[in-house]
Amino acid sequence: MRRLALIALVIIAAAVAAAVAGASGPSGSGTYRVRAIFDDASFAVPGEQVRVAGAPVGSIASLEVTQNKQAAVTLAIDDARFAPFHADATCAIRPQSLIGEMYVDCNPGTASAPALQHIEHGPGAGTYYLPVLRTHSPVDFDISQDIYREPVAQRLAIILDELGTGLAARGSDLNAVIHRADPALANTDQVLKILASQNHALAKLATDSAAVLTPLAQQRKSLADFIVQANTTAVASASRSQDISRSIQLLPGFLRQLKPLMADLGTLADQGTPLASELNTSASAVGREFTELTPFAKAARTSLIALGNSAAKSQAPLVATLPLDRRLERLGNQTAPAATLLDRLTASLNKSGAIGQLMALLFYGTSAANGFDSLGHYVRDELLVSDCTGYATSPIPSCSANFVKAGSASAASDTASIASLPKGSQPLLKAALAGAAVAQRSSTPLTGLLGYLIGPGTR
Repeated sequence: MRRLALIALVIIAAAVAAAVAGASGPSGSGTYRVRAIFDDASFAVPGEQVRVAGAPVGSIASLEVTQNKQAAVTLAIDDARFAPFHADATCAIRPQSLIGEMYVDCNPGTASAPALQHIEHGPGAGTYYLPVLRTHSPVDFDISQDIYREPVAQRLAIILDELGTGLAARGSDLNAVIHRADPALANTDQVLKILASQNHALAKLATDSAAVLTPLAQQRKSLADFIVQANTTAVASASRSQDISRSIQLLPGFLRQLKPLMADLGTLADQGTPLASELNTSASAVGREFTELTPFAKAARTSLIALGNSAAKSQAPLVATLPLDRRLERLGNQTAPAATLLDRLTASLNKSGAIGQLMALLFYGTSAANGFDSLGHYVRDELLVSDCTGYATSPIPSCSANFVKAGSASAASDTASIASLPKGSQPLLKAALAGAAVAQRSSTPLTGLLGYLIGPGTR
């Protein structure tokens, strides 16, 4: 009894698993099956690929013929990432090679659309139903080429002649079949419907286009030149495609570094707005100034060219002076200490007034040595008239070389000496004595200068 109960339990579990598998659609390997209805499956056979965006995701499991004489193709989707298919999914049978191999190209649809309807009973039970309105049948290349061959061309003519009779009262079916046979017709129909609903916008577009194209037509030569230059630019850009790609890769980092700079430039622009406004006010005056500067620039051009030629000619002599420059540099380095001391000396002379005293000496000395009267210029000199002017072989007490203090005695002796002379020579002697007095007065600045230069001394 226990064995029979265990066997019954296993059978029930297997039945439940089969029911779940039949309800969900996938096979024992987890396959998602779709029953797609086509008007014509062409040369598709089981085992050929099912692709999504060019990537294989499954294969054709089986092919059947429906009651409506249509092809029912069961698609086994092995990749769970492309399941389930949605209500807006599409499939088309396309040629894979020139020898007649086919494959099914599918689009699983969008996630916002509901999933395909599950077939509970009847043909294809356990799969998901994709109606014929969501499929496209192929037109093989060899079939289209056979139209140009006999007797296919004759048969096509017969078919076209009898088409009205054979399809009487079935124009809608023929229209649907033609649209499903060629997806481009269905898409063209949709485009025409969209264009019909947008006829007002298209009319406005035509009007606006005329307004835009009229100026372009007037500038068609410039536009043609732009196209030619754009082609040249595109060719040059294509030759540097790797560098451009590298620049685009480095652009994000450059923009991150540029962001602080742009913020600073924005602040600068805000702060420079008043200055720019004032510059705008004075722009006309600046423009006139530049306009008036143009003749000067033209005239200066000749001078600048001549200056350039002179500079080119003087280049060699200037290069030849390099040895002399080096010698002068060495001389300057060697004379730097003496120049420093000389600077200190001249600064000290200027500070102590020695230069002024020297100028006074020159002034008074010149005034003492030269004179001018009604007869003209004359040179002052001192006439020595005494007993000591003669030649003597023995010392004379009154003719010693020692200085005596100037006083009334010397003045009296001078007066007595003048009085003892002849009257014709007395004016000359008086002038000499006056010059000696001026020279004595001018010796005071010289004494100060000598005292500064050599210091005080003894007499």
